[in-house]
Amino acid sequence: MPKRVLQGVVVSDKQDKTVVVKVERRFTHPVLKKTVRRSKNYHAHDEANSAKVGETVSIEESRPYSKQKTWKLVEPANAGGGEGGVVSSVVEGVTGAVGAALDKVKGAVGLS
Repeated sequence: MPKRVLQGVVVSDKQDKTVVVKVERRFTHPVLKKTVRRSKNYHAHDEANSAKVGETVSIEESRPYSKQKTWKLVEPANAGGGEGGVVSSVVEGVTGAVGAALDKVKGAVGLS
C-alpha cells in the first residue's frame, strides 16, 4: 500500500529533529454547500533539522518514531525554486508589468 504524502506549513521547529506541520484540507459542507477549511497539526521527523517556520513542506507516513511522530519530512515543497519559489516569480512578473505601465503613462503625460 502506498504511503500517504501531505503538504503543509511548518508552524514549529523548536524541538530537536521534530517539526510541527499544519495541514489544511478543504471540502464542501454536506448541508450548507459551502467550502469549509479544516486544519490539523502533524508532528514529523526532521533528521537534519532543516525545516524552518513558515516553509511549505511535504511529509510522508512512516514508522512510529515516538508516541506522536508517525510522519517524516520528505522535502521542502518549494525546493529548487530559490526563496519563495513560484510565488516570488509571479510577484516579480507583476512588479515588472506595473513598472512598465507606469513608464508608459509617464511618457504619455510628459513626466519622464
